Amino acid sequence: MVSLSRLFSRRPSGSSSTPAGGDASRRATLDHLAEFVRTRVGVEVYVEPATNETPTTVLLVATTGEWTRRRVPDERTAHELARKAGVPVYDVRRTGYPQRYRDWNSQHRRR
Repeated sequence: MVSLSRLFSRRPSGSSSTPAGGDASRRATLDHLAEFVRTRVGVEVYVEPATNETPTTVLLVATTGEWTRRRVPDERTAHELARKAGVPVYDVRRTGYPQRYRDWNSQHRRR
């Protein structure tokens, strides 16, 4: 996988929209996302826009519906992350969330 560390470099250190904790936290986020893509089948990235209460996030969803979510500096970075990881990327404002994501949440909520 291509190194994703430069994707978080657009914002100055300590920016409120980057993962808290600086470089170590950014590295941990990128490692987590890369590991998720590497160890799951059919991963797709869904970009969730910033709101008044939350920053821009990426939601990675595998074919099984298993998912992970992490903050990113901005939507452009989210799209670059998906491109570099070689996975499809969607904007949830346009596509909504995949049914497999909702099904996985329903199945695991019951447990």
